[in-house]
This record gives sequence, structure tokens and C-alpha cells, in this order.
Amino acid sequence: MSRVIPPESHGIPPEAGSGSGTGDRDSYEISREIARAVRGAGGRALVVGGWVRDRLMGHPSKDVDVEVFGVAAERLRGILAAFGSVNAVGESFTVYKVGDIDVSLPRRESKTGRGHKGFTVTGDPSMPIEEAARRRDFTINAIALDPLTGEYLDPFDGRGDIARRVLRVVDARTFGDDSLRVLRGIQFAARFELDVDPATKDLCRSIPLDDLPAERVWGEIEKLLLRPRRPSIGLTLALELGVIERLFPELDALVGCPQEPEWHPEGDVWVHTLLVIDQARERIDDLDYPRRVALMLGAVCHDLGKPATTAFIDGRIRSLDHEEQGVPPAASLLDRLNVHSLQGFDVRREVLGMVANHLKPGMFAKAQPPVGDGAYRRLAQKVDLELLARVAKSDCEGRGGGFDCSAMDHFLARARALGVEHAPPAPLVMGRHLVELGVVPGPALGEILRDVYERQLDGTAADFDSAFALARELARARRLY
Repeated sequence: MSRVIPPESHGIPPEAGSGSGTGDRDSYEISREIARAVRGAGGRALVVGGWVRDRLMGHPSKDVDVEVFGVAAERLRGILAAFGSVNAVGESFTVYKVGDIDVSLPRRESKTGRGHKGFTVTGDPSMPIEEAARRRDFTINAIALDPLTGEYLDPFDGRGDIARRVLRVVDARTFGDDSLRVLRGIQFAARFELDVDPATKDLCRSIPLDDLPAERVWGEIEKLLLRPRRPSIGLTLALELGVIERLFPELDALVGCPQEPEWHPEGDVWVHTLLVIDQARERIDDLDYPRRVALMLGAVCHDLGKPATTAFIDGRIRSLDHEEQGVPPAASLLDRLNVHSLQGFDVRREVLGMVANHLKPGMFAKAQPPVGDGAYRRLAQKVDLELLARVAKSDCEGRGGGFDCSAMDHFLARARALGVEHAPPAPLVMGRHLVELGVVPGPALGEILRDVYERQLDGTAADFDSAFALARELARARRLY
């Protein structure tokens, strides 16, 4: 029987909206209007899933999901038409999208094969509320709220688990039907800083993960990296549950890989990487989405070259050339996640660039004689220097206290002063300029352009006039016009 909690016991009055944010209030109010219309048709509409969980935890939430009981699919579609355009997302199990709200019937699922598509799913408006909640993954996600009365229906004590800060499965018998739930549990534990129930841990360890396609794995890893305050919580759990070993061998190789204590008092490369990831998480909030992803993946991958290069040399633990040697395992990890470009931004290029060059900001600061402007301009051809500075600062801070990490700030300030923090300078002289002189397009023209651009990077051809004069001189010397 469902556990019904009166409205006065949970702090959300029956007429309350969802809390912060106009969009949130609008979605919640629409869900209330839908619930009134459904009640008029003899049914009951409940707000379910993540919105309820997030509000109980005090987190802002945008996604409102409504589950409708006691109304057949066609009748429900007619009711929803009064609220605007209705788009069917899953006709077989009847999910309708009304604005930003997903409205569905309770789902009856039958496992018919391996993988996330190995289900037969049908909508069943006659399903009891408790049975509908039982199909959910964790108790914190199995709480429903009646938007008309303010009552919570909580048949599996999800509210109690929220209070206890515990993540626990709803039904151990069916939890493993979708192996993605293991990864969902990891990112939930990190996002909400929950302890995982011991029986839930044992169950997660026993579930094979070899049926998960790359896009589903990435969907959960992306949430793990971007949403929690400390992604290391989830990654630590992933190691404990055997997920790192099974899905990410490049990361598993970091566990136990030693580092020189003088420079890395925090421990092995795995421990260091977790600290760097948390540091990087503190440096992404002002970035757009693809750059947030790139920076976090850069932090994850930055030291993947250490296991192959670490050796005891002259009484010290050293990892010579681990930057370049880290590129192949980083590429392998990105391939496994199928991460390439996002919103037109080449995430893969930037991640590999950060891996191959993450020591450069510190090296530039210490170099004698001082590094010239041309080195910054050339490095900007390989990687976004602002992202590089941020991952390098995270790398430095991820060793514990006591280290001076100001070199990365100076590096970024100089890159900005040169105007190359995001890209190298555009060529001053283009092919069309030489064609206008009478130079015939071909390999020789390309060689001249490259020579001129190198001088531009050095700063000896600092403006168009000087660069064009050099190009004309080179073309004349080659008798190209």
C-alpha cells in the first residue's frame, strides 16, 4: 500500500509552485492544471521522478514529469490537447510532451533481451501507484507528489533515504534489467553526496556492463563530470564497484602508479587525478557547455601517459615524456565514449592538446632565457591556451597545499595580452594577395605563405605591410612573378 504523507509534514503547501525560477513555476502550475483536467475525467495525475526528489533535497529543477492513472491513452491525449501542441514521444508506452512537461501512463515492462532496448513496454492506466513506483531504479526517484493535494506517495521510503543520505535500489529483482542503472547510481551518489546501501553496492558489482553503447555511457559520465560539486565521489565509487576496471582500463592503470613524493605528496596517479578533476570542476562555471566538457575530460586524461613512462631514475620516480605518451590512451578513452565535436567545438582536439601540453604553462614560466611571444603563438595552434592554463592550474592545485601555482596565471595573462588565448593569430597574408601579384597558385605559393606566417608568429612580420613586403620579396626571389 502506498505511503501517503499529509501536506503539512513536508513543507510544500498544496498551492505552492516549484520554488526558484519562473520556468520551474510555470511547469509546475501547468502540471497542476493537467491534474485538475485529469481528475475531471475520473483519473489522477501525479508529479513523479527527479523533480520531486530535487525539491525534497532543496535543489532547483526544471524537468517536470507527470504520470496519469485511470485515463486511457487516447482520452489522455484529448485532455492534453487543451494545453497546447501534444507530441507523442513513445506511442508504444504512451509518453506525451506538452511544452517542457512529459506526461505518461504507468509503464509495464517485460525484459525480452539484453541491453537497454531489450524490453517490451506498454502503458497501463489501471496499474496501482505502488506497482508503477516499483519499476523505478532508486527509492529517491520513486516518490510521487499529488499537485492538487500536496500529498507525497512514497511506498519505498525514498524520503527516509533522503534524510539518511542513502542511495538504495527499489527492487533488487529487476534493477539489473537495465545495466545503465549502475552508472546512474554512481552519478547520483556524487551529485547528491549520498552513501550507497551495502546491498545496492553488491548488486551493482554483479551486473554485467558489456551491453552498454557508448552514447549511454557518455550520458552518465557527462553528468558525473559536470553536475556534482566533487566528481571524485562518483569516481571513487566507480572504482569500488569495479566500473573503472570494466569500462575504463586507461583510468584503471592509474591506480597504484607511484609518483615522486616531493612533488606529489598526495599519493598515486589515481588519487592525484581525482584531486585534479575536483579542482577542474571549480573552474568551469563561466565556460560554455562544450568547453566545460573539454576541460573536465582534459583533467580526467591529463596523466594517462604516466603508467607507461614511470620509472625509478637516479633515486627519483620520474615519468619522462608522459605528456606525449598520454595522447594514445586519451584518444582510446575518447573513442570509447565516442566524444568528438560538441556544438561545433572540437572537444577531442582540445582534450588531446591539453594532454600533450599540460606541463607547458609551468615550463614557460621557468624557462631561461624567457620564452618569446612566438612560443605562445605556436602553442595556440595546438590547443586553446585558456583551457590549457585552467587544466594546468588544476593539475598544480591537485597536489595538496604548499605549492606555488601562480605560473599558470602569468601564462594565461600573457596569452591574453597577445590575443592568442583561444586561437593563434590569423595569417596576415593570404593566397589571394599573392595571386593579385601574378603568382600562379600551386605548391610554391603555399610554401611562401607558410614562410611568411612563421615570421608573423615570431613577430618579425608584425603587420600586413611588412608581411606582404616579405611575401613579395620571397616570390620575386623564386621568379614567381
